[in-house]
Amino acid sequence: MAVRRPGPRAAARVGVAGARGGYRGSVTAAASPAVPARAARRRSLLTGGMLGVGVMAAVDVVVFHLLLGWHHFYDRSTPAVGLLSDGLLQTGYLVLLVAGAFRLADARRAGTLARRSAVAGFVTGLGAFQLFDGVVDHKLLRVHQVRYGVDLLPYDLVWNGAALLLLLAGLGLVVATRGEGRGTG
Repeated sequence: MAVRRPGPRAAARVGVAGARGGYRGSVTAAASPAVPARAARRRSLLTGGMLGVGVMAAVDVVVFHLLLGWHHFYDRSTPAVGLLSDGLLQTGYLVLLVAGAFRLADARRAGTLARRSAVAGFVTGLGAFQLFDGVVDHKLLRVHQVRYGVDLLPYDLVWNGAALLLLLAGLGLVVATRGEGRGTG
């Protein structure tokens, strides 16, 4: 008679001492013998970050580039080059979204997904993209502005202020979830 062993989901719900721990799918020290909890948390943060950057890039392209038509990714050339740059940005964020979705599904399947850490990475990714776009793209490289033909100060304050709020909220969640996977998260 074959011995039935518990799958990775069952292992993810069992703590170090064998007691049930955390919420369904949480990472504990016994989550996966091959993946330590610290590595699983780090992977979940990165996966969430990839998805956050991809989602914020998608929102930027769809809302500001396509619907409102305020700018293209690269506005210092012809409209055709601006459209090409938007297409390249779309390709980049789609790659991030697909890769992030596969990483998320893989971690979930393996029972190593640190959900709260993934959310922390997601919010941090949202803010990081927005702040990078507002500071590097808008001000340092000047590849485009939020909008043209208006006083930029209010737009820049809202754009970068929202980015800072998201980034700080995400980093706060990263700190708050640092114990996830060690039975103290």
